Amino acid sequence: MSESLDSKHNLEDTAASVVDLAQVYVRPPIDYSSLPAFASSSWARWKSIWTRRFILSLFAGQVVSLCITVTNVTTTELVSRNWVLPTTQTWFLYCSLFLVYTPYTMYKYGLKGWGQMIYRDGWKYIILAASDVEGNFLVVKAYDYTDLLSCMLLDAWAIPVCLFFCWVYMRSKYHWTQVLGILVCVGGLGMLVSSDMITDKNYPALSRGKGDAFMIVGATLYGFTNATEEFFVRRSPLYEVVGQLGMWGTLINGIQAASLEHVAMTTASWNGATIGFLAAYTAAMFTLYTTAPLLYRMASSPFYNISLLTSDFYGLLFGLFLFHYSPYWLYFPAFSVVVLGLIIYFWHATPEEQGKVDPKAPAYIRRMHLDDQV
Repeated sequence: MSESLDSKHNLEDTAASVVDLAQVYVRPPIDYSSLPAFASSSWARWKSIWTRRFILSLFAGQVVSLCITVTNVTTTELVSRNWVLPTTQTWFLYCSLFLVYTPYTMYKYGLKGWGQMIYRDGWKYIILAASDVEGNFLVVKAYDYTDLLSCMLLDAWAIPVCLFFCWVYMRSKYHWTQVLGILVCVGGLGMLVSSDMITDKNYPALSRGKGDAFMIVGATLYGFTNATEEFFVRRSPLYEVVGQLGMWGTLINGIQAASLEHVAMTTASWNGATIGFLAAYTAAMFTLYTTAPLLYRMASSPFYNISLLTSDFYGLLFGLFLFHYSPYWLYFPAFSVVVLGLIIYFWHATPEEQGKVDPKAPAYIRRMHLDDQV
């Protein structure tokens, strides 16, 4: 009887909190009755966007975008130094996530609780890690077969896939202004692609059909992984989710690397320069994999995906200093268009409406700790 009463109270508290959130985080309405009223209400709407949470989300989105650029630059440098081990390269990422977050999970849950979590929920994280590992692998392979234009355009396929799986998991409702924001961001991507075509950065496709297929499947896995991880981190502690992603990713990626790249490991150039670039790549990816779950909580995984569309602009900045690129004028308005799309995405909707954030240790872990205290 007491358990049913507790459940009833919990449901009432949850419902009340949802109502409170709906009351607090509604955007000011736009008044169309007159031009001055429209201007005043639009200005009020504009000011309502710039909350601390949105500003942090916008900043975090550019951090992960910059991290993507760093990984691209370091990978380019590794390849130029005869170090072409894409699967082995990401193994160090998963291993670092495992070594940092899994011991902390053991500390918080206890060794017995951590074992229970592996036994009960490990299958979910195996699926997440396998999708992430294979998504990374297929996207890298796609660049070997198709051209840059196809890769840049097809990589955007992750956005609608992510939107779909967010709807499947959390029944997310998207306002038309969010769809408009995504389209504006993709328009900015189109301007970046046009810049690359005009400046002749494209390269011929070795096997376009195979490469495009790899990119579509890889982008699909990316979208699925992003939405799934958002679903997990909104309900579970970050250290549990990222630690499990790292642990299973280390195993899956290690097996794949040993199978596919064991010969290339012996012929690759292992020296101070390659180790340094590999360390920089791992640090950038570690930062990305740590920041992304926080961005999922603050905003959403679709917002994360459209934030990544600015990475080509940061790539240009790196190219100016490292590779002596000549900047094309279209890059700068393209970056502005993508940022405008990120703002439009939350013109009507709010970050708080994207999903409930209530990370807790699993119920069986909490019961175990309660029994130990008793």
